[in-house]
Formats: sequence, structure tokens, C-alpha cells
Amino acid sequence: MEARGLTLALGGKTILESVDFTAAPGEVTAIVGPNGAGKTTLLKALSGELKGVGPVRLNGTALTDLRGWQVAEMRGVLPQASALAFPFTVIEVVRIGLSSGRGGGDDRRALQALARVDLAGFAGRYYNDLSGGEQQRVQLARVLTQIWEPMSEGQPRWLLLDEPVASLDVGHQFTVMDIAREFAASGGGVIAVMHDLNLTAMFADKVWVMHRGRVAASGAPRDTLTTDLMQTIYGCPLQVNTVPPLGIPFVLPQTRVS
Repeated sequence: MEARGLTLALGGKTILESVDFTAAPGEVTAIVGPNGAGKTTLLKALSGELKGVGPVRLNGTALTDLRGWQVAEMRGVLPQASALAFPFTVIEVVRIGLSSGRGGGDDRRALQALARVDLAGFAGRYYNDLSGGEQQRVQLARVLTQIWEPMSEGQPRWLLLDEPVASLDVGHQFTVMDIAREFAASGGGVIAVMHDLNLTAMFADKVWVMHRGRVAASGAPRDTLTTDLMQTIYGCPLQVNTVPPLGIPFVLPQTRVS
């Protein structure tokens, strides 16, 4: 999945400016940066929800040349939050993913997806009665049913995640990130907007750092999550350390420098 020279304005304000972006199948690609950096806007442009100036391609084909159902077959999107006005049950919400991809009407996949996100036995409960974290995992199950197989006819499918662990406890944060890693390991591609820099360092193969609508840096976590760059991007004193022997970067509030 890629964008070239992507520029996008909302409400007369430029949110993305000349962004070049590439994500490879078989990898977890993270997009990080402060609030307002353009991360979610970039993800929405990659998914086709927003259209800017500059080509966006899915498996080599411009999104503008694909029909909606073709895009839905090849990529699933987990937004930051999803509100439902009607009293749907959990299984009814997850079935929406089936109607957007292949295998519609097969509840086995929906039930397997619920089990994968640690919600086995929740199928008959009402969505609006769940906690925020549980609702987020139901939505992830919906997305998984849509693109259940990471590969389709020799082409990778894509899992697009916008702050997927923001409302989750630490155990379920690892559950979600493990799902992302397994999806990529099976040949699919994962693009995740992340605020947790430590999880990013642990799970991402490549990191794109956004700042004021532009790409500030891209590369492996150890090359992008550096003290100098993080201090500049986030505008606060901090110290990036590494865990031996792998050298995985980590940031702790207790290590903030004054």
C-alpha cells in the first residue's frame, strides 16, 4: 500500500502535505506522532475514506480504479471509535464484516473472530452494554471477519488500525498486537496508528513519524524512535533507552530529563 505526494485539506486547512508513504505486506507498519500530526487523516486516505491530491495504491492499483466492494475485499479498517444507535447484539455487529467480504452468512467465522479477541460467549450480549474496551474488540472481530484470510488469490490483504489499543488493558493490548503480528506473518499487511511508543517499538517492523502533516522520519524502530527526534516531535524532554540484548527502544516517564 502506498501514497505518493499525497496532499489533503479539510475545512480549508492542509492536513497532509506532499506525503510519500509505503507499507509492505508481511510487516507491521506503525504511524506515530503527536496529536494533530495527520496520522488518522493519512490512514483514512489510505483506506479510501478521504480523497486527497496524489495517488494512493492498493496492491499496485489506484484506489480510484477500484469499486467499493473490491476495496472492501482487500482491506479492513478499525476506526478509533464506533457508536451504534440501535440495540444490536455482538454477533450482529460482527456479521457486518461478513457482508463486506467473502463468506457472508457463515457464523462460524464470526464466532472464531470473537474467540480470537477474547470475547467467546459474548455473541448474544448487547453491544451498547459492553465496556469501551470490549466494544473495541468487537469491532476488531468485525474487521477480522471481513479479511479473515491474510492472502487472497496471491494478493495480500490489509489490516488498517487506528489507535487499536487506546482503550484496552495491558493484557488485551498484547492480544491485539499479537493479532496484528500474526496477520503480517501470514502474508498480510498491517498499518497501525499508534500512540504507545513502547508497543510500537516491540511490534512494528517499520515506523513512520508524522509531524505537522509531513513525514519527519521513517525506518526501523531503533532508527526512528531516538531521543533527539522524539524530543523534537513531541516538544518535551524525554530519554529513549534500549533493552539488552535486542536493543529495542523504550520510553519511560521516569526517565524524562529536565
